[in-house]
Amino acid sequence: MNISPVLRTKDKIGYGLGDMASALVWQTATLFLAYFYTDVFGLPAAIMGTMFLVVRVVDAFVDPCIGALVDRTQTRHGRFRPWLLWFAIPFGVSCLITFYVPDVGATAKIIYACVTYSILSLIYSAINVPYCAMPGALTLDPRERHSLQSWRFGLSFIGGLIVTVIALPLVAKLGDGNVQKGYFYAMSLMGLLGIILFFCCFMMTRERYSPRSDTSGSMLTDLKRLAGNSQWRIVFVFNILLLTAVVTRGSATLYYVNYGLLRPELVFAFIVSGMVASLSGALLSERLLGKFDRVRAYQWTIITFVVFGALIFFLPPSQVWLIFGLNIIFSFIQNLTTPLQWTMFSDVVDYEEHRSGRRLDGLVFSTALFAIKFGLALGGAVVGWVLGMVDYVPGQAIQAPHVLSTLIPCALFIGMVALLTVYKLNSRLVDTIARELASKRQARPDAEALNPALHHVIKE
Repeated sequence: MNISPVLRTKDKIGYGLGDMASALVWQTATLFLAYFYTDVFGLPAAIMGTMFLVVRVVDAFVDPCIGALVDRTQTRHGRFRPWLLWFAIPFGVSCLITFYVPDVGATAKIIYACVTYSILSLIYSAINVPYCAMPGALTLDPRERHSLQSWRFGLSFIGGLIVTVIALPLVAKLGDGNVQKGYFYAMSLMGLLGIILFFCCFMMTRERYSPRSDTSGSMLTDLKRLAGNSQWRIVFVFNILLLTAVVTRGSATLYYVNYGLLRPELVFAFIVSGMVASLSGALLSERLLGKFDRVRAYQWTIITFVVFGALIFFLPPSQVWLIFGLNIIFSFIQNLTTPLQWTMFSDVVDYEEHRSGRRLDGLVFSTALFAIKFGLALGGAVVGWVLGMVDYVPGQAIQAPHVLSTLIPCALFIGMVALLTVYKLNSRLVDTIARELASKRQARPDAEALNPALHHVIKE
């Protein structure tokens, strides 16, 4: 039985353009925001780290509310796509105001940074919760979802590459010697491009599977139901560890190249080479890993790139080209797993529908963004706190970036491997669940009960 029709390339590109838009902000925040706040905006490093933690954690609690609203959305355009229309323009504007430096006192600047960063994070949730939840409405086939995520992250890394390649040259060109104005004008262009790409994503995709909107029960009831899902709990913690590791490593990149390797002229080459490797890994993910069991493939891939990441710590700065090579290998192997990371949330949605009869795309993916923001908060805070502990002063060489970009992320990655040992949604079980759900929709689209013969296989 065909679980779902094969998606067209147009569908996959259209969906990927949405994450390309998000990457314009995500990559900017990962690579430049900590540096922007300390060296351009003028925030003390410790305050910047604490601001990241407080603002992101507080804002993350809004995500489940957005997810609950998405699950209860019902329009002629579907459940998820309308949100792209509603929030595309606010998304671009929030990027613009975050990178504006007001001419006010120190306290007012801290308040401005907190408010504008909160707005950016909130709008990011409003457009990304429904966007991330869309795959379940585009296809029912787990393999097709993996392919969809490969295209998504391939285009996402292209968006990140655009930021990496042109952001700093744009800052220099548009600022004409004024770095603050340069960042503002450059990020204004990024915001405009993001708006256009989200509109393209809306027009090029179609929701083929829109389950009946079920408004029965409260968000709190749905959250309690989700909290009882053991696989969701594992994936939630897994993604907090992942994002903390990625953000810690990414945010430390500028510091590492500038003050660790003492080669500031190589910042561009270091970042771009890693981005190209990441792009290649994401695009090849389904082709290289799709034939293996997803859980075991994820575990061994993590172990492999941790080895390469840890090796960088033991190399002296004089071995700069070897460090470059190891960073490229690390980036390629790590991003083989990025599409798998997001298929895990789709698997949890199917698993929850199978175990309880309730499909919670919006709520599950809102908790995914919650985990991402919590990881962002911890990663940004770790960078700020470590720099604060060593009394970081802009322009002063320090050793802290070596630890921030290698050992700390690697320890967190190992924690992810441990979590995967108790995660049971492997390829065989995921395929079985998908076929059972597809059969249910074909036979009785509005049925609430699932086949009891399979229930013993996946019960909690």
